[in-house]
Amino acid sequence: MIEGMTLAARKAGYSLSIYSTTPDDDPVESVQRQLQARSTDGLIITRLVSGDPRVKLLLDQRMPFVAFGRTDLDTAYPYVDVDNEQIAYEATRRLMDKGCRRIALQLLVPEDQASAMRLSGYARAMAEAGIPIDQSLIGHGMFTMESSAAWFDRLLACSDPPTGLACANELGLLGALHALGKRGLAPGSDVHIVTRDSTRLARFLPAKIEVHSVDMAAVGRKLVEVLESRIINPLGPVETILLKGEFDPGE
Repeated sequence: MIEGMTLAARKAGYSLSIYSTTPDDDPVESVQRQLQARSTDGLIITRLVSGDPRVKLLLDQRMPFVAFGRTDLDTAYPYVDVDNEQIAYEATRRLMDKGCRRIALQLLVPEDQASAMRLSGYARAMAEAGIPIDQSLIGHGMFTMESSAAWFDRLLACSDPPTGLACANELGLLGALHALGKRGLAPGSDVHIVTRDSTRLARFLPAKIEVHSVDMAAVGRKLVEVLESRIINPLGPVETILLKGEFDPGE
């Protein structure tokens, strides 16, 4: 995504500066510093949370911006997002089509709006199938390989383990595969897996894994294009873009 943003910004005559924050930092303070410095023509904000205060702040300050993701504020603002609700819905349905009823779901932290959308899609698919949600099968966290392996190993040790898994990302996938391997279980037969994988890592693994991917370089380009239009015409139409991505059955 950063590469896509960099190339698009360069083509439009802008330079890209990246201001990263740690989980302990206040993201609002980071935005306020940029506003006070007056050193930027526009901002791209990421990792939106429920009621994200940065959106209101930037709208109030009339700073051109675009969000990668959405928040649940009742106001219009420009964004580019991936349809996480539909992704999770389709992933869950695909696992059901393989006979899975005990379906585990990896999510990021509860405040993360993308995770809230994925949980909504998962719940919709389960409700349509008449399957009650088992909260013990839903994991929240920053899924590193280690934490994913530990979480999924605990689920596999249960008396009624999951037969399907929707992974949050590539690192979550690698951790889950490690947990399966320790127990002599095979993905695609003992446990079916669908994963979000925008790096196409799964295609190099000797396992049958269904993959959802999004062209993140294209996302980066689109973010810059929307931001440039806001810089040029701050009072113009508020552009909102929702990207679907694509599924690969991994057969």
